[in-house]
Amino acid sequence: MTRHSLIELEAVLAIVRCGSFRAAALDLGMSTTAISNAVAKLERELAVRLFNRTTRSVSLTYAGRIFVAQIKSALEDIQKAMNTARAQQETPSGTLRINAFATAAREIMAPLVLSYLQRYPQVHIDIVTEGRLVDVVAAGFDLGVRSADLVPSDAIAIPLGKMRRMAVAASPAFFENRAIPQVPQELLTYPCVRVRLPNGALFRWRFEKGGEELQLDVEGPITLDEASLARTAVTNGVGIGYFMETDVREDIAAGRLVRILEDWTPPLVPLCLYYSNRRNSSAAFQAFIALARDYAAGRLAQH
Repeated sequence: MTRHSLIELEAVLAIVRCGSFRAAALDLGMSTTAISNAVAKLERELAVRLFNRTTRSVSLTYAGRIFVAQIKSALEDIQKAMNTARAQQETPSGTLRINAFATAAREIMAPLVLSYLQRYPQVHIDIVTEGRLVDVVAAGFDLGVRSADLVPSDAIAIPLGKMRRMAVAASPAFFENRAIPQVPQELLTYPCVRVRLPNGALFRWRFEKGGEELQLDVEGPITLDEASLARTAVTNGVGIGYFMETDVREDIAAGRLVRILEDWTPPLVPLCLYYSNRRNSSAAFQAFIALARDYAAGRLAQH
């Protein structure tokens, strides 16, 4: 099957619109010879004459009128799509899809994502949170957010630079008649809120101090797989919980939770925003990367 270039179809419509080959050539920024050759090539491939030509006038043949009627709206749609694509290179617009762990999404939501949307209201951000690791490119995402140690080696990563820690906490009422644990091993004698990982395994609570590392399989009355549910259970006195610090920082500051074993929860590896090497990326994508770099460098005002 012969494939026709857009310029041949544009040449036909320009001649109809302008009334002559010469005027159409000027309109398209082509030479008269080039536009004449384009039309002649198309006529040979279609095996039909599209124009009646004389030294003083040009008009569509019957076949030409049918052809123009059929291609005009389709070509206008193509031009519109191309103009829309070009506009996205100039003004951030369209959709950005981001894949992240739920905790990571919560960490970047206010300081980065919402700041971006305030600056670029024509962009729609679609965030999918899930515990499993996915190939962001194969799954149709523009960006991923993961701990630095989980970023694929062939990806371009932007360390977001903020210190991350875990926090062990319980409600003040929980400790009214109990001693506060001083070392992680004592947690094995307390009711704890257990966490199930996306692969179905129960999460072991991790601790480290002075070169000593521990992983504890705690026991408790309830097992959950979502941080907000665990927070609800712990604030209501069900047991001790193990959280990302950012998820319970306000509760600790307000006295709704009491933090324990803080010296056993050292800093974690930072979060990274990552993506594949992309050429001709959209203005929306480029603007998000630029804002992420500002955030990582501390140049972005915090909410």
